[in-house]
Amino acid sequence: MAQQGKRQRTTSASLGWRLLLLVVLGLTPLGLAACAADSGNQPLGCEAATTPCLQGTAVVAMETSKGPVEVSLDGAAAPLTAGNFVDLVRRGVYNGTVFHRVVREPVPFVVQGGDPSSADPKVAPSDYGSGGFVDPASGESRRIPLELKLSGSQEPRYGEEITTPTATRQLALTHERGAIAMARSNDPNSASAQFYVALQALPELDGRYAVFGRVTKGMEVIDRIQQGDKLIQARVIEGGTLVKKKP
Repeated sequence: MAQQGKRQRTTSASLGWRLLLLVVLGLTPLGLAACAADSGNQPLGCEAATTPCLQGTAVVAMETSKGPVEVSLDGAAAPLTAGNFVDLVRRGVYNGTVFHRVVREPVPFVVQGGDPSSADPKVAPSDYGSGGFVDPASGESRRIPLELKLSGSQEPRYGEEITTPTATRQLALTHERGAIAMARSNDPNSASAQFYVALQALPELDGRYAVFGRVTKGMEVIDRIQQGDKLIQARVIEGGTLVKKKP
C-alpha cells in the first residue's frame, strides 16, 4: 500500500508539472510566438485550402546533428497538416534549422524545431521560435487551421479545439510518446512550419494541437537532442502524394 501511495503521489506530481508547463506555454503555445495572420477569412479544410493535402501516407527521413530519425505521416487523419509538412520538406524549408526548444525538466515534455528563420545565420538565437514559412512566390505567410479527426468520422474538424474528455478519447491521433505535432500561437489557425515531438504521452495537449504522425525510427536520437542542435536535412523517402482539394 505504501508503494502504491508513493506511485500515486509521483504520478500526481508529474501531471501537475505537465499542466503547469501547459499553462506557461499557453501564453505563447510551444514557443510559436510569431504574430498570427488574421484567420477570420482563412479557408478551412482540404476542399478550400490553398496548400496541398497528403493522400495516403508518407515517410520523412530527418538527418539531425545527433543522428537519423524517420517520421511516418498520416494523410488519412491529418491530410492538410501532413500535406503542409511534406510540402515544406520538399521545398527544403527545414534544412539547416535549429531545435530551439527542448523541455525535459522537471518532466520530459517536447523537442521543438522547424522555425525557418533559425537557418539564417543573421537571425539571433534569442529570436528563434518566432518565425513561420513565407511563400517566396507570393510573399505571404502561410497559416493552416487546427485539424483534428475523431475516430469513425469521415472528415477532420477544423479551426476549433476539442476539449471535452469524451471527445478527446475519440481522437484518431493523440500525443503518445514520439507523436509529431504542429506548434502554433493562441490562434488555433496559426500553425505554419514549426513542429514538436512529444517525449512522453501528453494527453493534456490532445485536442489543442494537431498531431499528424509519429517517430517510427530514431526516438533514441530525439532523446539525445539538445537545444541548439540542428535538423541538417529532411527528405521524403516513401509515399508523399500531394493533391489539391480533397485527397
